[in-house]
Amino acid sequence: MKRPFLALKTAFLAVFFSFFVALSGWAQAEEVHADTTVAAHGEEAESFNANEVIIHHVLDDHQWHFTDHMVLPLPVIVYSEAEGLRVFMSSNFYDEHHQPVVYQGYKLEHNHITLNDQPVVDLSITKNVAMVFINAALMLLIFLAVARAYRNNTGRAPKGLQSFLEPIIVFVRDEIVKPNLGHHYQKYLPYLLTLFFFILFGNLLGLLPGAGNMTGNIAVTLTLAVFTFLITNFSGNATYWKHIFWTPGVPLPLRIIILPVEIVGIFTKPFSLTIRLFVAITAGHIVLLSLLCLTFIFHSWVVGFGATLVVLFINLIELLVAGIQAYVFTLFTALYIGMATADDHH
Repeated sequence: MKRPFLALKTAFLAVFFSFFVALSGWAQAEEVHADTTVAAHGEEAESFNANEVIIHHVLDDHQWHFTDHMVLPLPVIVYSEAEGLRVFMSSNFYDEHHQPVVYQGYKLEHNHITLNDQPVVDLSITKNVAMVFINAALMLLIFLAVARAYRNNTGRAPKGLQSFLEPIIVFVRDEIVKPNLGHHYQKYLPYLLTLFFFILFGNLLGLLPGAGNMTGNIAVTLTLAVFTFLITNFSGNATYWKHIFWTPGVPLPLRIIILPVEIVGIFTKPFSLTIRLFVAITAGHIVLLSLLCLTFIFHSWVVGFGATLVVLFINLIELLVAGIQAYVFTLFTALYIGMATADDHH
């Protein structure tokens, strides 16, 4: 009885994910189409600019743009010496026809805010910042529920959400953290689990129709890499620093060459983490949007149908990439921390 049920469950999940990626592609196509026309004042449609549409969707924004008729304004928080701290909604930068206007001296141009053409400190809740909050709130809701389930089901088999997430948690612990950190692993396991699921959830949420490109934002990936950099170097023991500044077993003339290489290596590790995640996620979004734009470039339903099939396939690959990138970032973080905390075997 269990095998037919398992096969039915697997088939249902396959159909569900296929429907999800197809819906995602369709919704993205609708969003691209909405950006190609101008509704205000009865003007004719502008010539289609694929580059402008793609960059608009990949970059961060001060408002959450779904379609021309569905725009969610976000809080603008700016500070300047002249006006102090000001808080207002981003909808004030646009008139009723969604044309840009100057609001009390503040101007939004190319996603940068100025006051009387002077720069200001921008602390606004942008689309990607809102996605970070959503991602964090989702993680809190899910893992607090899983923690309650662990307390209530002590000594019993997991079920529900707990049974779904437990194999992933065990995989991260046994296949990523333990092999690289050894007996030090328990100290760093909470951070590495948080890092893995934060990236995984962010990657998956970014594939939803209309969602922000959170993990494709270099500021987000840089922040994660800086956390890894700080934890690695503050956890480094005497052996770690000795291998950097006075590599044992190496002739003195070579140490002069190795020293700058080792120092540069301290900073290239977080740099590689930053660029790898940023490029992989952003490239996926650009490829998907480029294929969708082919429909509006050629004005052909045949091209649109073919592009939809390819987008469906690439969306499925993007689901796989979402997990791979979370795995790779966590794996290298565990490796760097493990190298910094390893015992001296010489």
